[in-house]
Amino acid sequence: MENTQETRKTSMLILESSRVFSNVLQKNLRTLNYRVTLAKTLYQAVELLSVQTFDFIVLDLHLRDGEGEMILQNLSILDPKLKMIVYSIDHDPSRSHVWHRYGVLAFLSKSDPIAHIVRKIDALAQSCEQEPRARILWIGELESTVQHVRTLLHVRNYRLFVAQNQEEAFSFAPIDLILLELDVYDTASVERLRQVRAAYAEPQTPIFIVTQAYDSALLHALVQNGANEFFVKPLLGEMLGERVDFWLERQRIQSAQQREGRLLQEYKNVIDKSMIVSKTDPHGIITYVNEQFCDISGYRADELIGRSHRIVRHPDTPESVFQDLWETILSGNMWKGVLKNRKKDGSAYWVHAFIYPIITHQGQIDEVIAIRNDVTQLHLVKESLSRALQRSDSDLDEAFHLSKQYETVIDESNSLTRVDTEGKILFVNKRFCELSGYSKEEVIEQSFSAMYADDIDPLIVKQLWETIQSGHVWRGVLKNKRKDGSLYWVKATVVPIKDKQGKITEFMSVRNDISEIIKLHEEIESTQQEIIYHMGEIAESRSQETGNHVRRVAEYSRLLALKYGLDAQEANKIAMASPMHDIGKVGIPDAILHKPGKLTDEEWEIMKTHAMLGYAVLQHSKRPILQASAIIAKEHHEKYDGTGYPLGLSGETIHLYARIVAIADVFDALSHDRCYKKAWEDADVFAFFEKERGAHFDPQLVDMFLAAKEEFLTIRDHFKDALNP
Repeated sequence: MENTQETRKTSMLILESSRVFSNVLQKNLRTLNYRVTLAKTLYQAVELLSVQTFDFIVLDLHLRDGEGEMILQNLSILDPKLKMIVYSIDHDPSRSHVWHRYGVLAFLSKSDPIAHIVRKIDALAQSCEQEPRARILWIGELESTVQHVRTLLHVRNYRLFVAQNQEEAFSFAPIDLILLELDVYDTASVERLRQVRAAYAEPQTPIFIVTQAYDSALLHALVQNGANEFFVKPLLGEMLGERVDFWLERQRIQSAQQREGRLLQEYKNVIDKSMIVSKTDPHGIITYVNEQFCDISGYRADELIGRSHRIVRHPDTPESVFQDLWETILSGNMWKGVLKNRKKDGSAYWVHAFIYPIITHQGQIDEVIAIRNDVTQLHLVKESLSRALQRSDSDLDEAFHLSKQYETVIDESNSLTRVDTEGKILFVNKRFCELSGYSKEEVIEQSFSAMYADDIDPLIVKQLWETIQSGHVWRGVLKNKRKDGSLYWVKATVVPIKDKQGKITEFMSVRNDISEIIKLHEEIESTQQEIIYHMGEIAESRSQETGNHVRRVAEYSRLLALKYGLDAQEANKIAMASPMHDIGKVGIPDAILHKPGKLTDEEWEIMKTHAMLGYAVLQHSKRPILQASAIIAKEHHEKYDGTGYPLGLSGETIHLYARIVAIADVFDALSHDRCYKKAWEDADVFAFFEKERGAHFDPQLVDMFLAAKEEFLTIRDHFKDALNP
């Protein structure tokens, strides 16, 4: 257990507004080697969950910015697989069976001692960490109880299978635990249990009985026929989960012990059959030898057992070797080395030996086990091998001949150049000429900088020369220009060549043409952008938005980002990410998306969840564009004054990407017909932005938008929809 804790990587997020309680809980969990992070508000928790994952979250349901089930809903939307442990001063047992559906493993009381809470959290975490998880079978009627149990077991990583009758249960074998629904008033209940135990369960498989009422007489009969636990409906989630954990852990430990016993015996058999094994007492008297020991030494087992191990010692082995051997193992350590031994017929053999002392609980040596490999052939061929490695003149000629062939292979497959310390070309090979279109005569003595593409990044060239002039090897990709003006890309390795004094005399470059790879990469990027556009259009089409909405929003966002002062690369990233801003709408019912009139309060709450749904879809991507899309999806409905959703962010705590796309999205929405409104006049649109400056929108961005309104109108007119002339 100690070794497991030293290497534990389990992470926990504590969501608690009380600094004192959270610090105490964090300190205790860290002593158990959990990685613990603290958050005081729901907003902080959401931010942390957006950039990293946690195995468990331990939380109070009373926070400054959230209360009760609303907290569980938000966390569940963000990460449906999140495992939660709730602890509170006012735990309501009547709500437990509902809250389990959000991934709640257990409910703990703050009134309990902190040591009890920590032990409970540790036990739950260890239970969920066990892999692989168990297969559990429910045999009974299909009803709401089954769904409740399925949710409860799912958060513990258990798999639940449901069979309505005993015949159907056959298809789910093997099973680790059975939940059997019985009618206590049915006289056949005991017989049904006996049949289930005989037909589907191993003797060690736990069987839980689920009934509508408690009957002591029936309970006694069921225990005698193999029942392990009893539960009366309605099921209490915590109690059922704890007992499932207990019995499966008990079963796992028993299975592990049996498996380890079998494995240990198998290891012993393998070693006994493949290695040379012997045992001695602490005085060196042989107590056991295997067949391989007898084969290599030439002695029978009865000639060796009871004799000193000196019987096989070869006189050529120095006494100091055996003195070191015994000093090492008598100090409790393993000795390893090569020993020269003597067979019964007097001939020699060599073994590579590992000799282990077996120590009792009292610290005394009980016996000594030696495991050996036969290395006789290795020692016999050493001298022959040494002679074979001595090279004659003919060997050197052959080596030189091979090296010339290797050089030819490199010359044919790579573009090679040599330049002096000033960058003038000294040598190019045939492959360079084929790739660049130049002849050798045209490039010798010319500056290699003339080979670069006109638009190559000067920082790359600067870094290249700084690296090689400092005596180091440079590796990277270079964009070059052929004689006919066409472009090609090479993966280059540039090596400084030094004389005996360490002074750089020239540079050698080995290059591989990767033009096809670069072109393929550009094509893939283009395809990815097209996919993003189409996904954005799918989301918009569900809510019957205008056809070119996502393309206009992308171009508006690019223009506004450039006006703000972002470079072209980042502006392009925002434009490429923006089409996914409403991807979460794919999870909103059509009746709400297509409703022509005003939404009810309940409908509006459902509509608002599309921001977090979109974020949940995109947040785990490693692609920079989709990471930007996740941010925009989550925050583009936030308002500068903090009245937006889903998190009520304000000011510059709203990501710049989302503030930019918010203006682009609203401008396009107001300028075009929607199912619930007609397009506004341009004057009314711009008046709206002036009014919402500093309230809905970033005031600085609004000023830039209004100052460039003609450019935005030009984009709008360029991407007109057929239905919006």
